[in-house]
Amino acid sequence: MKAFVLRLAQAGIGAFVASLAFPQPGIWPLLFIGVPLMVFAFRRTTVGQSIILGAVTGFVYYGAVAKWVSVYLGLAPWLGLVGLQTVLFAVGGIAIGAAWRGVDTLNLHTVSGRLLGGFFVAAAWVAREAIAAQFPWGGFGWGRVSHGLADSPFRYLATLFGLTGASAVVVLVVVAYVLTWQNVSVLKGKALHLSAITAGLIALLPFPYLLLAAAPSGSVRVAAVQGNSDSALFSSARQGDAIAKHVAAMNEANIGQVEVVIWPENAMDIDPLRSPDAAALADSISTATMAPFIFGTITEQGNETFNSVLKWYPGHGAVDQYDKVHPVPFAEYLPNRDFFYPLAPSLFDMVPRDYSFGTRDPVMTAGEAIAGIAICYDIVDDALFRDMLANNANVIFAPTNNSDFGRTDEGIQQLGIARMRAVETGRSVVNVSTVGVSAVIAPDGSDLDRLDPFTPGVMVADVPLSTVVTPASVIGLPLEWALIIMGVVPIVGLRRSRRE
Repeated sequence: MKAFVLRLAQAGIGAFVASLAFPQPGIWPLLFIGVPLMVFAFRRTTVGQSIILGAVTGFVYYGAVAKWVSVYLGLAPWLGLVGLQTVLFAVGGIAIGAAWRGVDTLNLHTVSGRLLGGFFVAAAWVAREAIAAQFPWGGFGWGRVSHGLADSPFRYLATLFGLTGASAVVVLVVVAYVLTWQNVSVLKGKALHLSAITAGLIALLPFPYLLLAAAPSGSVRVAAVQGNSDSALFSSARQGDAIAKHVAAMNEANIGQVEVVIWPENAMDIDPLRSPDAAALADSISTATMAPFIFGTITEQGNETFNSVLKWYPGHGAVDQYDKVHPVPFAEYLPNRDFFYPLAPSLFDMVPRDYSFGTRDPVMTAGEAIAGIAICYDIVDDALFRDMLANNANVIFAPTNNSDFGRTDEGIQQLGIARMRAVETGRSVVNVSTVGVSAVIAPDGSDLDRLDPFTPGVMVADVPLSTVVTPASVIGLPLEWALIIMGVVPIVGLRRSRRE
């Protein structure tokens, strides 16, 4: 019993340490300490113990990473989100524990045995990540191990393997490291083997960096506006205040000639498709800048409501529209409303209307730019980014509204995910928020421009366009499926062994 309590403490400490790798504070080396503490806690455990370990790990990990949910929205939404992830992590713990049983059948005194062992555990880990990112109701794709690499030189692993593959590489490497330390008896031999693993990991990095640095093929001059508007769910701002804040930010800036103007999600807080005054304002902004105007607003069609981005031309109105394909459950819509609402009416009054699921393609043109559009939480949707690339996107516009989370880590975490998307796809990302963090990110993940949070301003930048085909865009999905299958297979073997 004492040994299992120590395992629980190890898993919980590892989960908390790993959470510190995410912005903020963004101490990325801690990922390589927290992850092995977590995964090695599952070694040589029973199925029941793996479930309990998974629950503890999931609660601490997601509770720390997503603590921003509770700061402004309250404890109940945080408990709901973290509680669901705790359950999913508990189930995932079965797969991680089963993977370790496979590892312990290998010859861990050989390099190949230790690397194969690392692969087994990595597959189980990312299978849990991938399934949690999809299930239920579209999942919660936040807090992947690979997201903790955003500010590290290892973010380029996403260029090679995608976000799921980058998570797998981290887990594989840390498991191989620890197994080497445990199974190679001579210190000189340990140093040699560990140096070889380190060299192999570092050797992967120059190629993607050179690929992304050489990627640009043209540019688009963008004016991205952060109005510092109070656009939160419980805002006391009047309708039209967000528009006024963004117009004021533009009036204070020397924008000059640009090819596209971008406002964040919800910044046009009066729908110009239904308001002649808002339509006239959109006309005037596009006319004054002599550029298409792309902005976020809430639209209606019949009985349906959409979280939309419109592209506006003076005299033509909305010439293109993207409606958010996957609204956020329990935030932008209430799944199974007839079932959930009576359980907690005061809580679910926070979700007064249900946004519909969009069906339009996620790209818009602006000059030579073919822009993939990702609205806020869209940034974690792998399928949407594959759709963008399939539609020949050569840049990504990511309008977002982070007002609900105030001065928490949520905005900087989202920016980190946007940075990972840039290096994964080889595309620049214009991440523009109502309150921040807004930044223009180059294909190599570096910042071309950035605004301080809660400060009105305009980023005017020549944003590189790119048509590069990254390895991740080719092998990312097949690799993810292969890892999911390999992560689940040990559970099948576990069931057979229990029957025997």
